[in-house]
This record gives sequence, C-alpha cells and structure tokens, in this order.
Amino acid sequence: MHRMMRMAAGLQCAVILALHAGIGSPQSEAYDPLRVSESRAVEWQDLTVDDTARHRDIPVRVYLPADSLPAPVVIFSHGLGGSRENSLYLGEHWSARGYVCVFVQHHGSDDAVWRDKAPGRRLAALRAAAGIQNFMLRVGDIPAVLNQLERWNKTTGNVLAGRMDLSHVGMSGHSFGAMTTQAVSGQSFRGGKFSFTDPRIAAAVMFSPSSPRKGESPETAFGSVKIPWLLMTGTKDVAPVGDADVQSRLAVFPALPPVDKYEVVLNNAEHSAFADRALPGDKEPRNPNHHRVILALTTAFWDACLRHDAAARSWLEGAGPRTVLEQEDRWQTK
Repeated sequence: MHRMMRMAAGLQCAVILALHAGIGSPQSEAYDPLRVSESRAVEWQDLTVDDTARHRDIPVRVYLPADSLPAPVVIFSHGLGGSRENSLYLGEHWSARGYVCVFVQHHGSDDAVWRDKAPGRRLAALRAAAGIQNFMLRVGDIPAVLNQLERWNKTTGNVLAGRMDLSHVGMSGHSFGAMTTQAVSGQSFRGGKFSFTDPRIAAAVMFSPSSPRKGESPETAFGSVKIPWLLMTGTKDVAPVGDADVQSRLAVFPALPPVDKYEVVLNNAEHSAFADRALPGDKEPRNPNHHRVILALTTAFWDACLRHDAAARSWLEGAGPRTVLEQEDRWQTK
C-alpha cells in the first residue's frame, strides 16, 4: 500500500480555477460545481482487491476527501490501454468535492497490453485486447470491487473504514470504460436476455458511450435503464480501436427512457478530450474548456443524483450548463 499526497492547487486545478470567473465574485455563494478549496491536500491510496473467486487481482487508486465522515462513492473504469493512474483531473476534483473516488485498473486491457511492445506493434496489441474476454473480465471487476469496498468499510483499522457511504454509489468510465459502465448500470444484451447490472449503482457517467454491436437496436439495449445517466461525447469522438463512430455514440441518448437522462456533445472534441492528454493521430488542438465543462457537469450530476442536492439539480436542469459550455457545444436533457 502506498500513500501519496498532492496539492489541489497544482497546474491542472489552477487552469480550471483561472478559467472559472465566478470564483471570488459576489455570486460565489450560489451553487458552483467548480468551487474547491485551493489549500486542501488531495490524498490517495493505492490498494489491491483480491478477487479470490476469479483468481484475479484488481489494482485500485482511491482518492479521499478531506472530511473523514462517510461520503458517497464514485467508481471510474479506464479506457483500453489505461490504468488506475489515468484521469487524475477527475479524481482530484471529485474528491475535493467530497466523494471517495475509486479508480479501477483492469488487467488484460490495461497499459501492460502495450508498454513492452515496439511502437509499430502497439495498435495491434490494443486491438487484440478489445474483445469479449476482456469485456467480461471488466464487468466482473466492478461487483468484486464493490464487495471489497463493503468489507474495507467495516474493517477496523483499515484506511477506508467508515469513510464510505455505499448506499450512494456512482459509476463512470471512458471508452472501454464507458462500455463497462453501461453494462453494470443498466444496458441489456442479446435482446434483453443477459444483464450485468449491479443494483448498488445509483447513477452513471459515460465518457464516449457507444451503441451495441452486431445489429442489436439501441432501444432494446438501453430501454430498461432505470437510473440517471449522463453521456459525454464530441463531434469528432472516434477512437483508433473499435468500430464506434460518432453516430454510434449519439444513438445512445435517444434510446434511453425519458427520466433523468443528460447528454453533452462538445464541439470539435476528439476521443482524447476526456482523457489526461492527447493521443497519437489527434488532429485538433486541445481545448482547455472541455475539461472545465466535464468537471462542472459531472460534479453537478453527482451532487444531484448521489447527494440529492436541490441546488445542484436546479443548476443542472436550468441555465447552469450554459455558463460553462461554449456556443457550439450541445446539451440536452430528458
């Protein structure tokens, strides 16, 4: 177990705070999903879940809020070739807002897939790792992690003991992690015959979602989703691996039941816009406002759905999103 400390007033947070003109203004007492303390230290713990039933270790990085009282939990699933160390900006901000954030690493589709490969062979290795076997491992990892969190929460002397409110759990992920999130938070498969939904998950955020493959209709796959979903994609959100194009991503929202469902489409955002850094082959310059939008909308969503914060819901369903979105970004709710 490793313990590390990082100041939230680092470069990432400094950029976000500088962009957010409302902080420090007379209106700063109003609900603001970007407001965080500049002086707090961000703490994380690197732990390992021992899934004995599947003979599988699952590394996790847990970001802890400053308050030691039980806090809602947000789980994050990385994309293909990623790790628990990815999407630091999300873990820092969400934990600063009072959430215990658990970033899961999925062996078989993590960074070990490509790290020891010659550059010319990495794409092929990633493609080989993007199949059904690793998908099934991923959807099994999430309930295993939740089971372990429940045990740690009750174990006297454990660093997480009493820190988690596991009656309010959010699930999130990017790309392959979005597919993982969809599967454990309501998507059905093979015409509704199969489901991996975990009832402990109360709300979900998908970065770069995708519709089902092999001809199954989105309406069948997503028509029975019972919890709030927030979808985030871009007008140029195409990954170098996989067959999900922009239309596949945009087909998810119309297929969802009309209760507590939200979608943002960021103008000119490529697949990497939701990650820490650019990907090889990116053509658009990175837009700093994209991360600002991501942090604002996801935080308001978690606050509304996991904390039942009326001010957050009013912000999310009112004029709030337009205060951070750029003119050509698209936002819709139902």
